Amino acid sequence: MSNLDIPQKPHSLLEDAMALIVGATIAALGVTLLKTAGLATGGTAGLAFLIYYKTGWNLGAVVFAVNLPFYVFAVKALGWRFTIKTFVAVAILSAETAYAPWLIKIGDVQPVYAAIVGGLLVGVGLLILIRHKASLGGVGILAVYLQNRLGLSAGKFQMSVDVVIVAAALLIMSPSAVALSVAGAVALNLVIAMNHLPGRYNGF
Repeated sequence: MSNLDIPQKPHSLLEDAMALIVGATIAALGVTLLKTAGLATGGTAGLAFLIYYKTGWNLGAVVFAVNLPFYVFAVKALGWRFTIKTFVAVAILSAETAYAPWLIKIGDVQPVYAAIVGGLLVGVGLLILIRHKASLGGVGILAVYLQNRLGLSAGKFQMSVDVVIVAAALLIMSPSAVALSVAGAVALNLVIAMNHLPGRYNGF
């Protein structure tokens, strides 16, 4: 019997709740590593990093705020269940990022290590959330909405937004920090690309 022949069994409410907590917590640790090294990432989180570096506002609060407009598109494109779980995951990520200085002390971290391991941790956290029909919010939600509504390519739209964010980062961060941030984003996406494939996972 192949994996495709095995009946899919829905996740329970408890399993979903645990996944939201664990996935968001792992992602928050990755974000904290990136922040400690003065790096960023792509998507809405990258935009939040830029606002944080420019204004000094609390990063966790900024992450929560910049995601708020995207929940409108999440409801229309992916439904209430996805939207509620994503809202909870982003809230947990934001809270743990905001209170990171009280939760964990990282005195020093090598930037290359922070970029790669930070990206991997965010990727693993996001992977857990994706497998429980949730996400960390962001531009991806708008991309899916525009693809469903207007026929635009979600991948190309998200890539275009990431290019704009990276270009804006060059106005705030050093070229070396931007380059490392891009490397971290690549590490993040590699986790998703290698582990979230059709037919490889039967839970939902």
